[in-house]
Amino acid sequence: MYSLLLLNGGVGARVAAGQPKQLIKVKGIPILVYSLVAADAVPEIDQIVLNYPEGWRDDVERIVTDYAIKTPVTYVEAGATRHESVAAMLSTATNDHVVVHESARPLVTTADFAALVAAEAENVSLMLEIPFTVAPVDPEQRKVTGYLERSTLRNVQLPQKFAKADLVDAHQKASAEGKTYTEDATLVAVAGHDVRFIDGNDRNIKVTTPTDVRLATYLLSGGEEGWDE
Repeated sequence: MYSLLLLNGGVGARVAAGQPKQLIKVKGIPILVYSLVAADAVPEIDQIVLNYPEGWRDDVERIVTDYAIKTPVTYVEAGATRHESVAAMLSTATNDHVVVHESARPLVTTADFAALVAAEAENVSLMLEIPFTVAPVDPEQRKVTGYLERSTLRNVQLPQKFAKADLVDAHQKASAEGKTYTEDATLVAVAGHDVRFIDGNDRNIKVTTPTDVRLATYLLSGGEEGWDE
């Protein structure tokens, strides 16, 4: 069985909506709800660890109640960074295996979670091929410093799953080295644990800006249907 660590602690400064972005409504439904509903239908997930921004716990709990989420939910206040939040949530996970997701990716589906759980390896992330060219640069000098082979690169997506012990070990090593990571697949890999990936999809966007909110609304409304006709 799995504990879902559902990151929900951002304040959404770039969206500038006067509230955390995960509470913004898309098609009349708070963004947070989409991930909760998708995960709630996965039988292998029997605990949801949900964090919240300081001062917003009552609002988050109300959403969980209003949308009748059946899976038991544990609430944890968000840390100062995503990295800190995952570490804090890990300490309340009751299972030996965890799934990490973020409510800012509302287009996740129950099938995405099911495919991840079904993947053979213990540590697995959804990832997507990069359809554009990227280059290493020196930002201060605005200088291109080399070349990266696109075929060996992937866009890291969520959800991800891990053996809890591996993720705990990786966070402990990062803490000892004073390092902070922006996601956990590379964190666990750098710590020396085997991490694999399965193919994600380009619908699985992260809502960060007002444009992302409009795109998520479009996609959740089925706006892309018929593109190939």
